[in-house]
Amino acid sequence: MRENIVQKALTLFLRYGFKTATMDDIAQEMGVSKKTIYNHFPTKENLVRECAQGHFQVIMEEMIRVTKHSKDPIIELYQLKKEALKHLSGEKNSPHYQLQKYYPSIHNHLKEMEFDVLGSFFAKSILKGIQMGLFRQSIDVNFVTRIFFNGVRGITDIGLFPPQQYKIDQLMVAFSEYHLRAICSAEGTEKLEHYKKEMNL
Repeated sequence: MRENIVQKALTLFLRYGFKTATMDDIAQEMGVSKKTIYNHFPTKENLVRECAQGHFQVIMEEMIRVTKHSKDPIIELYQLKKEALKHLSGEKNSPHYQLQKYYPSIHNHLKEMEFDVLGSFFAKSILKGIQMGLFRQSIDVNFVTRIFFNGVRGITDIGLFPPQQYKIDQLMVAFSEYHLRAICSAEGTEKLEHYKKEMNL
């Protein structure tokens, strides 16, 4: 029953947002009493946490798959951006917006997990870019890895970039180019320009 609750709740949370979808909605959708749900999850926050963490793992696995199969670190960044945009939205009923606004402790915990999961993969990507001559030899990999994650977190901060003023897809494109131009070699910059024309970035 617990697994069924999580699956149904996650479906509703992703459709309507973590705040908007209520325990009553979940109970009605499942055809069970709200008490049944509370027997497994004493509070809605407990349920939100389990759903969010499970969904986060799925997203991270897909991100890792992208990093393993990209032909070079420049195109990889844009493919990661494309994958991330499947799960991000600036709308007020979006899961990301509502998780950040109404469940900040869960949101912050997931941000910490994100670096733990993806940090080493991203560092390897930077090293690969250096070896391929696409990124500058003098890059401090540890610094660039951390500054990149800090930047990604910054553009998804709804306080810093209010959704009613900034579109997340435009922010992601702008940040990706900002980041790449800071670390690319001349050869890498040439390839970046090629990809921009080829993929209409």
